[in-house]
Amino acid sequence: MNQPPTGLLAPEAALHRLADQLADRFTGVFARETVDRYVFESYTALARTSRVQTHLTALTGRFATDRLTALAQAKGVLAKPVPEVLFVCVQNAGRSQMAAALLAHHGAGRVHVRSAGSQPGDQIDPAVLAAMAELGLDLEAEFPKPLTDDVVRAADVVVTMGCGDSCPVYPGKRYADWAVRDPAGLSVGEVRSIRADIDSRVQALLADLAPAPVPS
Repeated sequence: MNQPPTGLLAPEAALHRLADQLADRFTGVFARETVDRYVFESYTALARTSRVQTHLTALTGRFATDRLTALAQAKGVLAKPVPEVLFVCVQNAGRSQMAAALLAHHGAGRVHVRSAGSQPGDQIDPAVLAAMAELGLDLEAEFPKPLTDDVVRAADVVVTMGCGDSCPVYPGKRYADWAVRDPAGLSVGEVRSIRADIDSRVQALLADLAPAPVPS
């Protein structure tokens, strides 16, 4: 099995157990070596950025699971029952997190949403957490995630948030860039207007991708 990089104090036993669980979950989909690599790479990536070190193994489980799922979708060995949407901004700590939460909320299962950042921050912006909580959307369990090729490949739609980020371009995908103000350092009141801007864009995207069923 791959080992954590030198200097990284990983809870190796916990990561081995996590790899065992994911190897069982993805039996017949991925070789054990692939699962091992994704677990340790995911841990390493999060350890470099996340402030929540006490829950790092649990976050690694979520991150590695999502990456392996995305990889399986991209390879066509796991079905995508609904459109996959990926929101990207540099830190994945504000705009992309709001967009993902709002689309998941309005979509109510009609789309699947991911978010990521090219240079992820160590936590979601507190004003963003507060503004989203006003709508009953709790982002406390969310965390900034590095942008990886597997989630781009799995996406049907990739939306960057006007922050100069770029993604690999693959045929057959829809790409968009939303010019949305950065909430970093702003008050909750200022973030509300950004939230409203993102919400209107999200609802337009949802209406295009997966319109609500017409009542019979």
